[in-house]
Amino acid sequence: MAGTSKESLDDLPPSAKLVFKVLEYNGPLTQKGIVEESMLSARTVRYALERLEGIGIVDEDVYFADARQNLYQLTPAADTVSGDGEPCTAD
Repeated sequence: MAGTSKESLDDLPPSAKLVFKVLEYNGPLTQKGIVEESMLSARTVRYALERLEGIGIVDEDVYFADARQNLYQLTPAADTVSGDGEPCTAD
């Protein structure tokens, strides 16, 4: 985004936030799995994953059961972000 130094989860579209929540609740999934769980179109999921990868919240890895697909999972940096996009605080 032009004019901003760093994009955060709050700055992303609702579809990207939904994909984040799907991965948070279900763990690592393929793009097809995310499409099924979120009921978003494949194109929307691809765009959301691209945005999430851009800010370092999602990591893409090889899906060994079917090497034609990729497995998407939250990065350790995503653990510091709560659902509202704010850093979690320790109690």
